[in-house]
Amino acid sequence: NVLPELKCDFTTYEASATLYARTGVAIPQEVYDACEKADAIYFGAMGLPEIRLPDGTEVAGEIIFRLRFGLDLYAGIRPIKLYPNVKYPLKDRKPGSIDYVIMRENVEGLYASRGGGNLLRDDVSTDTSIITRTGTEKIVKYAFEWAKRRNGAPFDGKKRVTCVDKSNVLRSYAFFRKVYDEVAMAYPEIERDYAYVDAMTLWQVQRPEYYDVVVAENMFGDIISDLGAGTVGSMGMAPSADVGDKYGLFQPAHGSAPTIAGKGLANPLAAILSGSMMLDWLGLKNNDETALKASRYIEEAVYRVLAEDKLMTQDIGGTARTKEVGDAVAEKIADLS
Repeated sequence: NVLPELKCDFTTYEASATLYARTGVAIPQEVYDACEKADAIYFGAMGLPEIRLPDGTEVAGEIIFRLRFGLDLYAGIRPIKLYPNVKYPLKDRKPGSIDYVIMRENVEGLYASRGGGNLLRDDVSTDTSIITRTGTEKIVKYAFEWAKRRNGAPFDGKKRVTCVDKSNVLRSYAFFRKVYDEVAMAYPEIERDYAYVDAMTLWQVQRPEYYDVVVAENMFGDIISDLGAGTVGSMGMAPSADVGDKYGLFQPAHGSAPTIAGKGLANPLAAILSGSMMLDWLGLKNNDETALKASRYIEEAVYRVLAEDKLMTQDIGGTARTKEVGDAVAEKIADLS
């Protein structure tokens, strides 16, 4: 009732490790086909570490990689933002002092070899990293375009795109940086910045306020995005989006946390903020101001709930139940209308 002009039709499908355990299929063809036809995919947390494919890898990868590669969801978007009153491990940081976005190349890199590596004589294993000009150009351009939308880094207000690589050691990453530089020439108003991935993990802890938009290869982006989530309190505060030129998938960056399943202890905010990202993407893609407004309402409602410091789940320093936090966000959205 808050924005009655916004119409969203949801259809629910199952694709999961438990489905694989029951049927031998993790994501049925009809589910994939439905995703292909949908305007957007709102995806739940997934995975059970003990349920594995014959090659020893987790079933969850079978689902997400099929969607990423099949729908060409080449841009993994991972916002890293510190909200008020959240218990976090860094000292002397205030809300807004950590606010950057990691752009992870999603369909290349080392993960592109999933299912295609070799194990020889139970002694030697190999996986091959793939970095292409086309794929790198797409993610770097996406990162610079995203930086144009933002207000710059909290430290100095400068719009900045940081290239994270290991170009001092590996030729493929030197190529990644070369293509980054070529794309960056079209954006003279945005500062170029560079970090080797090992140094980046240090600087994310020591000076997170310096970063605005960060772009990285698939595996490096995976690692630094989880580290970033830790610096702002919890994976429960980590929304994510996997998008391409046509399709978009939105999900909390955390896993399914089977040890607390059904106990009402999970933090719902990553999933809620992923919904906000979905509406923002749909609004921009379809020039729909109502969807953009709904996205802003959700983001603001989450901020207000946390600012009151009354309802926090245990991962961020409180005792609130999952439903309590979700209901509180819904009430704040109603207030904003």
